[in-house]
Amino acid sequence: MANLSTEFLGIRSPNPFWLASAPPTDKQYNVERAFEAGWGGVVWKTLGEAGPPVVNVNGPRYGAIWGADRRLLGLNNIELITDRDLEVNLREIKEVKRKWPDRAMIVSLMVPCEEEPWKKILARVEETGADGVELNFGCPHGMSERGMGSAVGQVPEYIEMVARWCKQHTRMPVIVKLTPNITDIRKPAEAAKRGGADAVSLINTINSITAVDLDNFAPEPTIDGKGSHGGYCGPAVKPIALSMVSEIARNPETHGLPISGIGGVTTWRDAAEFIALGCGSVQVCTAAMTYGFKIVQEMIAGLSNYMDEKGYESIEDFRGKAVPNVTDWQYLNLNYVTKARIDQDLCIKCGRCHIACEDTSHQAITNMVDGARHFEVIDEECVGCNMCVNVCPVEGCISMEPIAGVDPRTKKPVDPDYANWTTHPNNPAVWAKEAAE
Repeated sequence: MANLSTEFLGIRSPNPFWLASAPPTDKQYNVERAFEAGWGGVVWKTLGEAGPPVVNVNGPRYGAIWGADRRLLGLNNIELITDRDLEVNLREIKEVKRKWPDRAMIVSLMVPCEEEPWKKILARVEETGADGVELNFGCPHGMSERGMGSAVGQVPEYIEMVARWCKQHTRMPVIVKLTPNITDIRKPAEAAKRGGADAVSLINTINSITAVDLDNFAPEPTIDGKGSHGGYCGPAVKPIALSMVSEIARNPETHGLPISGIGGVTTWRDAAEFIALGCGSVQVCTAAMTYGFKIVQEMIAGLSNYMDEKGYESIEDFRGKAVPNVTDWQYLNLNYVTKARIDQDLCIKCGRCHIACEDTSHQAITNMVDGARHFEVIDEECVGCNMCVNVCPVEGCISMEPIAGVDPRTKKPVDPDYANWTTHPNNPAVWAKEAAE
């Protein structure tokens, strides 16, 4: 049976599934129930400096995006960091770590961008016996207006500066949580590494408004007739998170920097994809808020089964295996030619492939053959875009198959050798090079 135990920055946990810093990790009661359910670790909801706690709204805090079946695809939240007293949080963190020594305990922190507040709170967190800290440089609402959160995370110089302060003032591993609300995710990651950070975690929430109420014309969630931008999370953000994780994993400047993956992890497969892109742990929030803490049991069982089937004894056996296969568009093989193929035994004749191809793609799928309803690919028109695969409701009914010989569409031989845009005769850069020579 596969061993799911992990060691991330020297922090051991029985599995790679951690609860992210959010409402599920706001108090001892929640965290202990999460550990009882099987979670490998938690990132305690973000703590602020001593003094009067922050004040959250006393009304709706979440907006939502649903699929056609009412399945939750994304949450927009306008909640701030913990509104519980710092001393209460620290006491509970210490107690939980004492009772659950085998689980990862990371504490999320956010204080003003000055060295002394960071020094003070780090010392207090160390006293709890926590395993590490996560610097919250991602919140796009509320705290950013106070000069914290994404206001820091969008400025690489600030990230480097604060990370360096923290490394000077604590023995604990320092994880920098990155905001996705930035043009190039590689820059803040590089800054975190320059500052001495031990790892990065990403992504934090995406700045968003999920909906506008068309009766009162205010964004949702609505507080007394007004709404605000918030942070977007959930399954819908996973593609963005995977892309940003891959950019850091394959960037020569940050290659090898430990990563804790966050963003839309709902199933074991989601987690495995983050691990395949180099993540040493994965953090979950929306799935737990939607389905409860016991969802981790399905994640553990699914990941374990997958690893057994593939012969992987530990997550290190496949961690990062997808990174070498992530490339820039210009290096994709332009001589690789595929055509769609429809399995007539599986086809339910719904016609969705034909409609998508006829109206929005390349008119490469029939809807009638010899007077009967029949869906078949016209190779002379098919460009291999796979739109039909994506709209087909029957899994495995349509597949993409590479071809050899002559492409019926271009009437040209399919070159078996690899070639990309950097050498393609249509590339103006190639013309310039040839002219120079």
